[in-house]
Amino acid sequence: MEVQKNLLVLGIESSCDETGVALVQSQGSGVPALLAHALHSQIEMHQAYGGVVPELASRDHIRRVLPLTTGVLNEAGRSLAEVDVVAYTRGPGLAGALLVGAGVACALGMALGKPVLGVHHLEGHLLSPFLSADPPEFPFVALLVSGGHTQLMRVDGVGRYELLGETIDDAAGEAFDKSAKLMGLGYPGGPALSRLAQQGDPAAFKLPRPLLHSGNLDFSFAGLKTAVLTQARKLGDELEARKADLAASTQAAIVEVLVKKSLTALQETGLQRIVVAGGVGANRQLREQLDAACAKRRVRVHYPELHLCTDNGAMIALAAAMRLQAGQQQAIFDYAFDVKPRWPLNAIGDTPP
Repeated sequence: MEVQKNLLVLGIESSCDETGVALVQSQGSGVPALLAHALHSQIEMHQAYGGVVPELASRDHIRRVLPLTTGVLNEAGRSLAEVDVVAYTRGPGLAGALLVGAGVACALGMALGKPVLGVHHLEGHLLSPFLSADPPEFPFVALLVSGGHTQLMRVDGVGRYELLGETIDDAAGEAFDKSAKLMGLGYPGGPALSRLAQQGDPAAFKLPRPLLHSGNLDFSFAGLKTAVLTQARKLGDELEARKADLAASTQAAIVEVLVKKSLTALQETGLQRIVVAGGVGANRQLREQLDAACAKRRVRVHYPELHLCTDNGAMIALAAAMRLQAGQQQAIFDYAFDVKPRWPLNAIGDTPP
């Protein structure tokens, strides 16, 4: 497969409730440079409903994507005609939201006579730390942890991923969000729970650590959510006064499982480097505990910059540029809206060449 370098890549992210657009410049075999990026979050719009409303998300992506694209091009001092490849999130995600990004990318590609490239959303997260001030080197263990996904992967290079373990039910971010909802916290629940947890005692309630001693690297958080519900009901009228303690105890349970499973993955693979990516990667408690545990073992830890932990266009443009650099994929002139709302990362080899 032909290796493509020195390309200007426009990336569009629209898998859920953030519209992201970015421009990266690949440069030989080095890490592509981020020239500009812009992001619009729909949090405020969805707050009234306590969660993401797919139809509203899709409509808002339509409203935002072209103004964001214009802003990114202006910031980078580039024109649409200079773009070599238009990349977009192909999946996984909300079908309608994905179709907006795919539709805009394909329309731009056809109008400009430029090829397009569909990117796996999780690969974008996984590679996003390469845009940080302290980029990782291959190989490494990756902890992908977000509202929809919790996975441990062995990463030997771009497109070379081995699944080590994943959640069998709820994702870690989902456990944060659902627990927060049970406590009557606002949307989005995860960050609200984490802020409240700073005022509480993490040892106040004995909550389960599901699958902590399972002997494998899989996760489970549904039982923890049930335990939080049970504890909240037990507290009754006392819940308001003990809410910070319950939040701290919930966070402690989730973080302990994530940290210990990550350390086990490092031990089993023999690797000395771990990358944490996804929205939950911004959690302060997770970063502190993982940093401390890895420092003892002389293991390097890498995170995306905080503003790139959420969904964003920069990670999509970067993943596309790195796939092209590595010869893993070719950009194509087939402008099909071939989105994949369900698409396991270990099935990324099913991507058309």
